[in-house]
Amino acid sequence: MAKETHTFETICAGINAHKFAPVYFLTGDEPYFIDKISDLLIDNVLTNDVRVFDQQILYGADTRVIDIFNAVRQFPSMMSERRLVVVREAQGVRDIEMLESYVARPLASTVLVINYKYKKIDSKGLKAFVAAIAKNGIVFESQKIREYQMTGFIQNALKARTIAADVKAVAMLVEHLGNDLVLLYRELDKLLIVLDDKQIKRLTPEIVEANVGISKDYNNYELTGAIAEKNILKANRIALYFEQSGETANALLPGLFNYFSNLLICHYEKARSAEAIMKLFNFHHPVQAKDYQAGLQRFPAKKAFDIIHEIRLADARAKGIDATSAGKSDIMKELLYKILH
Repeated sequence: MAKETHTFETICAGINAHKFAPVYFLTGDEPYFIDKISDLLIDNVLTNDVRVFDQQILYGADTRVIDIFNAVRQFPSMMSERRLVVVREAQGVRDIEMLESYVARPLASTVLVINYKYKKIDSKGLKAFVAAIAKNGIVFESQKIREYQMTGFIQNALKARTIAADVKAVAMLVEHLGNDLVLLYRELDKLLIVLDDKQIKRLTPEIVEANVGISKDYNNYELTGAIAEKNILKANRIALYFEQSGETANALLPGLFNYFSNLLICHYEKARSAEAIMKLFNFHHPVQAKDYQAGLQRFPAKKAFDIIHEIRLADARAKGIDATSAGKSDIMKELLYKILH
């Protein structure tokens, strides 16, 4: 596959400036960026009055290569400078690489957008096809944002909208939404409307709690902090809150596993200062390192290793593997006891 030279930001900037490439090949396993670029092209390439004549959207499962050829080779109507052809779910088009002869010499009056989601570019023919596009158009690989990158990603997304955010508020969003960007931006849009209505420029845990439905006091973030401080009462209260809310050990174990795995890394890397921990995990604020500094004091490397083992056993029991008669709430209570004593 051709080496990527375009970013989401540069592609969007070019589209907004009405500098259109003749072919866009959008691929990868993160649909959010692919859909956003496609929608931006649909909004900008043609004006509303000519869209009915010069825009054609095709869908992979119902489309043959000859259909795409026929669409892109048409000339725009007398009222327009160009045509727009969007092929959605193009991974479903059989032998799409047969378009190589066109993308090698595309019409300047047509903008062709190929959405090729999830599927690998692994055959010789597809690689040659994408390489031909890269010479005359834009190839963009949309990659999943990893969960460990989501804190910085959300902070940057808010910063771009001139909104500051408390670290805890961002952590609550990461915990609740994971790396689902479609869901994330849906919630961010909702929060930005709330902030704008209230003329507030800072996202707080209270605002997240009120509008996203996450408790600011009873969540994985607070549970990690309670465990790091060996606050037995608070940790058990949070676990009980999850149980009464219908959640089980499955909702808490991933966060605990992540924390103690990172804590073990801190031990082996001998990272004990806030600055060293921030650099190690690409944190943006010293407060994010606080729980690890506290954990380093209370959980030696051997204890952290043993806790990771107990979390794995608890996870297996919660999934019904080697399960006893104990309920899932009892699994969590037993695990917390082993962690905190």
